[in-house]
Amino acid sequence: MKILRTECRVLEMKLSEPYTIAYETIHSCSNLFIIAETDHGMRGFGCAAPDVEVTGETADSVMEIYNFHIEPALRGSDPFRYARILEDLRSSLLKHPSALAMTDMLLYDLISKSAGVPLYKYLGGYRTSIPTSITISIMPLADTLRKAKEHRKNGFFIFKIKGGLNVGEDVEKIMKVREILGDDMEIRFDANQGYSLEDAIQFVEQTRPARVELIEQPTPRDMIELLGQVVKSVHIPVMADESLMNVSDALSLTRNELTDLMNIKLMKVGGINEAIRINSIARAAGVEAMVGCMDESALAIAAGLHFALARPNITYADLDGHLDLIGDPTSGAVIIEDGILRTTELPGLGFELE
Repeated sequence: MKILRTECRVLEMKLSEPYTIAYETIHSCSNLFIIAETDHGMRGFGCAAPDVEVTGETADSVMEIYNFHIEPALRGSDPFRYARILEDLRSSLLKHPSALAMTDMLLYDLISKSAGVPLYKYLGGYRTSIPTSITISIMPLADTLRKAKEHRKNGFFIFKIKGGLNVGEDVEKIMKVREILGDDMEIRFDANQGYSLEDAIQFVEQTRPARVELIEQPTPRDMIELLGQVVKSVHIPVMADESLMNVSDALSLTRNELTDLMNIKLMKVGGINEAIRINSIARAAGVEAMVGCMDESALAIAAGLHFALARPNITYADLDGHLDLIGDPTSGAVIIEDGILRTTELPGLGFELE
């Protein structure tokens, strides 16, 4: 099988409701979609979700990378040689992880379609579904409680509360959310690098009665030793997110026991192929993982889901980045019912983009 031609398009999508995290407020996002046609009449798809704060990319920079590096590398190539293709591109795309993820996604879509199976089965098929958390961004207490009630009514039972700007307000929100949700819901907290060591310890201790399941990236991304101090100082698991961008980060975090959990996002690590390597390091170190997301189309969420379903030690999922996008052309690429995610069970990523 050979790739005859590819095309890449940029789509700006507004969010149905803007959201705030510790370091920015987001109103819209840009996703790029790549489409490939093969000499077997098959089409494959991929998606990039660049983010200046996380991946260091813009839509324009990804499109430039596509024109000068990705398109020439894919034209005439055999998708089954994906390891060689991705390795040849790696040096050019070191600072463009979502562009690499888009390419990786496309290749995996084509080869699993050629095999006639959903991608998660091609990758190993460990499970068929996984629960996802639903995120509540930084907002006033009354709005936080309203959102929690809405999400619970819609069947979600794992809540990820964003914070990191004011530890006192964060504690109050967590306690109130637990009060209205009851005991049968999971609560996770993400400080998005907004805390000091003292803040993190204060938050964990003061929310002890609320039984928070985990705290994600409490401290600045480049201060991994500080993250390790949080690990040693609190009784709940600490998850690395922004501090985990590549294989080297995974080795540093696990070798020095600086994290309890890892948040593997395809867009920040460069796709499934690289995520498999990082996850192998996590498993060897006895560290469980979560597959997370950015503001991504349902197609990109599908790629993360297929990866999560294929690996035993991926016990957490935070794959809700598509739910608030207006005009997503790949809506329907994943199925979510009562907080449980599953694939369409069609070959490849399970979706055909017009």
